Amino acid sequence: MKFILNIGLGLAAVLLLCLFPMPYGYYILVRFSAMIIFGCMAYGFYKDEKIPLCVTAALLALLFQPFFKIALGRTMWNVVDVIVAIALVLLWLKNKK
Repeated sequence: MKFILNIGLGLAAVLLLCLFPMPYGYYILVRFSAMIIFGCMAYGFYKDEKIPLCVTAALLALLFQPFFKIALGRTMWNVVDVIVAIALVLLWLKNKK
């Protein structure tokens, strides 16, 4: 699980890069990556019997999935990206101890 949390820390940095103007393909790549990472986190949390974190990670995987896009608008996506990045960093710091 520590490996996935370290990858989540990298995802936090990638999500913060979404605040800057990037090519459209970058955002699609971020959505695919986030979906896979959050899916792996959900599975890991499920194995560790941390059900609230499992549900949260699964919902984030659904939010970021690229197949059926959720149109939130650029501003709202920026807010979501920052909140999720902060949450990932806090989760990493909590589990680092």
